[in-house]
Amino acid sequence: MGLNGAISLSFLHYLLICVTLSSGIFAKSSKRPNIVLILTDDLDIAIGGLSPLTKTKKLIGDAGISFTNAFVASPLCCPSRASILTGKYPHNHHVINNTLEGNCSSKAWQKSEEMHTFPALLRMYGGYQTFFAGKYLNQYGHSEAGGVEHVPPGWNYWVGLEKNSKYYNYTLSVNGKAEKHGAEYSKDYLTDVLANRSLDFLQYKSNYQPFFMMVSIPAPHSPWTAAPQYQNSFKNTKAPRDPNFNVHGKDKHWLIRQAKTPMTNSSVQFLDDAFRKRWRTLLSVDDLVEKIVKSLEVRAELDNTYIFFTSDNGYHTGQFSLPLDKRQLYEFDIKVPLMVRGPNIKPNQTSQMLVANVDLGPTMLDISGYNVNKTQMDGMSFLPVMEGRVNSSSWRTDILVEYEGEGSNVSDPACPLLGPGVSECFPDCVCEDSYNNTYACVRTVAASSNLQYCEFDDNEVFVEVYNVTADPYQLTNIANSIEKEVLEKMNHRLMMLQSCSGQSCRTPGVYDSRYKFDPRQMFPNHSWRLSRLRQKRK
Repeated sequence: MGLNGAISLSFLHYLLICVTLSSGIFAKSSKRPNIVLILTDDLDIAIGGLSPLTKTKKLIGDAGISFTNAFVASPLCCPSRASILTGKYPHNHHVINNTLEGNCSSKAWQKSEEMHTFPALLRMYGGYQTFFAGKYLNQYGHSEAGGVEHVPPGWNYWVGLEKNSKYYNYTLSVNGKAEKHGAEYSKDYLTDVLANRSLDFLQYKSNYQPFFMMVSIPAPHSPWTAAPQYQNSFKNTKAPRDPNFNVHGKDKHWLIRQAKTPMTNSSVQFLDDAFRKRWRTLLSVDDLVEKIVKSLEVRAELDNTYIFFTSDNGYHTGQFSLPLDKRQLYEFDIKVPLMVRGPNIKPNQTSQMLVANVDLGPTMLDISGYNVNKTQMDGMSFLPVMEGRVNSSSWRTDILVEYEGEGSNVSDPACPLLGPGVSECFPDCVCEDSYNNTYACVRTVAASSNLQYCEFDDNEVFVEVYNVTADPYQLTNIANSIEKEVLEKMNHRLMMLQSCSGQSCRTPGVYDSRYKFDPRQMFPNHSWRLSRLRQKRK
């Protein structure tokens, strides 16, 4: 054998030793779990949103745990997504609506919150490779907020959709470079593009580091464009005619009271059609989930991967005669699907424990081994719940829901009688939002009670209270008949949660034996919030 051959063999031997050693060095870190978050857009649970997702329910829900009391901190895309990323309630991350002025993907958001999101912490301190594909925040890519060149900190691989949900004719930011897409199904249908980019990442990523993958799908958000093969599915499906469908909400906030009951035939036809279209878009989501799970299985990574499936808010189609939208305080808009599979999660579990989307970040940080108490996050890890290490008596009983209504400064020409201050109006002058559709709620789930208490920032300081066990469709507002002490407790708890930050948001709730109610701590009135609202309107 020549000298060159000997050198080549010894170099190869050296390389093998190095690879073996490095495998040993990374052995511990490579065993740390991978994390996948699949986030849908406007997917309800209360009106049957999971029905088309048969593969998803089997591959994630049946293989792990389903939460029946999972809520969002705000029933609107951008504030809710900001809560997912930061683990904070809206009053702490200050994203109040879907506009740049409302802090959605603004320069202020980038400066104050973006570097502290849980993916940034996973990458920086956890050593995770991170991948994002899909809708980020509604104003992402806006020229006044850095354009598509801006790649948020925390992501190794970035495929971000410019602005809001679309299925065709959109622009992606691929690691800060614009990639324009047209209207050809095989190349451009966004749900499929996101599936393919996800599979590419799984194929080409490093095998020596754990990974976090967030796939943020447009469906079932409008414009409800289904893939060609699914355009004729669910032909005979209609929106469910639940007890609160097309019913006058006479004891509710004025925005609900103004809805026309019964709805016009054209509104009912429109919402039924939208309902079918929404379900059709979900069939491609079901395919995406199957592809990701199968890819992980083929790569022998499935058993060491947590997969979360959820939505940024719920949706309504005809409830209390509101044709279709979100933004309301009721279960259909604030309750979302949440299913998780992963190591140490037994299959076929259902949990009634109260969780919120502010808990997603803390839970994933906990999975990675990062101490959540080092963060300013308001949420708490529900990993112990998934692993069966905590029972309901020691779990929190209350979470906060906040929403700041939007309205136009001028009257809608089509609906002049309603005056200025309303928005999202349908042709028959039913408006889905208004300035004074601004509220905060405590959602309580405890052994002794299943309650919702809400206060509006309006001139009435309107209050809505529901016993969700006795009245799951929230037909009857019991604010005027409930015991005064319960009202006082809930009012106090709401004030505490609305002023909470970090650790103080995780304190025991109203119905927890460790919590002692002291009427002296109650705010004397609501004027601080009303004056804040009036200042903002000037």
